[in-house]
Amino acid sequence: MEKELDLQAILKKAEAQQDFPDVPLDEFTPPTYEEWKENCIALLKGAPFDKKMYTKTYEGITFDPMYFRNTTEEILPRASFPGMDDFLRGSSPTGYIKTPWGIAQACDETLPEDTNELLKHETAKGSTIYNVVLDDATKAGIDARKAKEPGKGGVSLTTLDDVHTLLDGLDFEKYPLYIYAGRTALPMLAQVAAVLKASGKGTKNLRGFIAADPIGELAANGTSQEPLATLYDEMAAAAKWALKNAPDLRTVLARSDVYSRGGANDVQETAYTISTAVTYLRELMARGLSIDEAASQIMFQFSMGANFFMQIAKLRAIRPIWAQIVEAFGGGAEAQRMHVHARPALFFKTVYDPYVNMLRNTTEIFSGVVGGIESYENEPFDEPIRKGDEFSRRIARNVQIILQEEFGMLSPIDPAGGSWAVERLTKQIKEKIWAEFQEVEKAGSIVADLQTKRPQQAIADILAQRFKNSELRRDRIVGNNMYPNMTEKPLDPRPENMDDNRTARTAVIEGYLKDIDDVHKDALLGALPDAAKDDSLVTAAIAAAEAGATLPELMTALAKGATDETTTVDAIAPHRWSERFEALRKRTESYVKAHDGDNVRIFLANMGPIPQHKARADFTRGFLQVGAFDVLMNDGFQTVEEAAAAAKESGADACVICSTDATYPDIVPALAPKLHEALPSATVYLAGAAPKDLLETYKAAGIDDYISVRANCYEILEALQKKKGMMD
Repeated sequence: MEKELDLQAILKKAEAQQDFPDVPLDEFTPPTYEEWKENCIALLKGAPFDKKMYTKTYEGITFDPMYFRNTTEEILPRASFPGMDDFLRGSSPTGYIKTPWGIAQACDETLPEDTNELLKHETAKGSTIYNVVLDDATKAGIDARKAKEPGKGGVSLTTLDDVHTLLDGLDFEKYPLYIYAGRTALPMLAQVAAVLKASGKGTKNLRGFIAADPIGELAANGTSQEPLATLYDEMAAAAKWALKNAPDLRTVLARSDVYSRGGANDVQETAYTISTAVTYLRELMARGLSIDEAASQIMFQFSMGANFFMQIAKLRAIRPIWAQIVEAFGGGAEAQRMHVHARPALFFKTVYDPYVNMLRNTTEIFSGVVGGIESYENEPFDEPIRKGDEFSRRIARNVQIILQEEFGMLSPIDPAGGSWAVERLTKQIKEKIWAEFQEVEKAGSIVADLQTKRPQQAIADILAQRFKNSELRRDRIVGNNMYPNMTEKPLDPRPENMDDNRTARTAVIEGYLKDIDDVHKDALLGALPDAAKDDSLVTAAIAAAEAGATLPELMTALAKGATDETTTVDAIAPHRWSERFEALRKRTESYVKAHDGDNVRIFLANMGPIPQHKARADFTRGFLQVGAFDVLMNDGFQTVEEAAAAAKESGADACVICSTDATYPDIVPALAPKLHEALPSATVYLAGAAPKDLLETYKAAGIDDYISVRANCYEILEALQKKKGMMD
């Protein structure tokens, strides 16, 4: 310590003795925008400035090449402070300095005891939230003994004993608990409360959420299973109980996942999610909660997408919108504060070259932190393929720890505040979100709008644009439609044996249930409908859980007596931006495996010395290897006769002539016919785009299509697969 102090004293003394001369900067003349633009145009070498330097987004917003203070002067947040006013600059005045964002690594092992162990392991290694992911059967209210795929997507829970095993030894005074329960939270809330009651811990210290999103489930599945009114009743009962018994626990989660995974743009994703939350506000208030109480029960979950600045802007934009909405309902300042949990958008993750997902996840969490999330669930890079393992979970968790501990992301409060570009983008997307939200309001609610199919069609339109841009490689998906790794060994999906899962779960469940007094249990389940009339529904559900009622039995009993009228909409199917290219490549690999290595073979007719053809030969190889085809390279041919002879010897399914625009007028008319003669069934391509005045000449010579930056990569590869017999 003394040595460090001595060193500091020496440095300060040396600094004081330095006599740095003033360096005038008036010799540099600040360039004007027009001068900068002229230099850009010169560097573009004829490419149109407006096309190359302005970026259009799926949200209908155009990024300018440069932003200036004089064009953003009026919207800079000079009078606004973080954590105040409309919360544009964050929900907390101190940002992450006092309270870092929560690290909520998902724990999803099939067996409750394994997930319990994983929860403890995650928090020991740096997670700060117990984030439990339920399997599909549990969220749907299906007994694990009857589930088709127990453990798919998360932990399998059926009985109170399962929940006890899951929560055993967890420290809820130190760590919040996150459980998304599906269409209703009440049964899971009752089970958790019963376990904590039995352990003597109680629920007063329970933080986080045990929450439902019935509208999100409706949009994802197409049906509500129970009447929405019944689910809203259960939502209100859970909220009232939590306000009294677990004041720091939220029971409603407005999730954007269904819209994000459907391919929605950021305006659609946020507008529909906010509309969902507004419906929950209305339904909770109609059932006796005040606006402040209703708003305090709602947590938001958003997906962080691939457009870095758009994610920052959307998070900054939605907070003032939500504050404005809650204020219009009469809510106070605290109720206007939006609470956001976020996760990477699964839509932008890939199966091929999955390690790139680490980079995608990192930029997405970075934008989420800059935008002001309160907790983050960074998924493992192998999420599209399998449940994470120790390695992939460690990488995912440590990204957040590194951002907090090494990158200094806890210190800046609203780091994007005052940025001319971000402030402008925030204003633009805020206006678009508000306009789309108003469109939903015209229909009456998000549910009514979903019934008209307008949101589904709007999302489908954006999805079609995304797929088209990926086909044309305007959207570059590394390792998929661009830069494929031909030496890649696919990750082992480690499929679970569902029969084994069911057998293991059945033994545990039946071992627990054999000691249950069914008469007493059934009597308590039968009392649930009456309990709903005097606001004791959760208390009655806890009693039934203590008597041995399973989660599916609680769900069934809660819905008993409800009308048979359920809500039906067109479901929004989940997608990923790379799925079509993945299917295309998988088709090739399956065919090759089934046909003793036979593949689509592409002969490159490289003409002239290497410098003459190399650029287009390399481009063509990368273009065609997207389909996992065999591309036959060579160092070039001096004559068309040599090229044609080599093509014939190769027996290729297609040929690509590679050279330069300057040499094509002489090469193509002579070579293309010879290639067709050498390989009568082959398709002949030209690398590059032909000028209009030569299109007919090249077509007459036998050029079937072109491989260039404007070509539809997906269509060309699919056509070659069809010709090979890989598909009908």
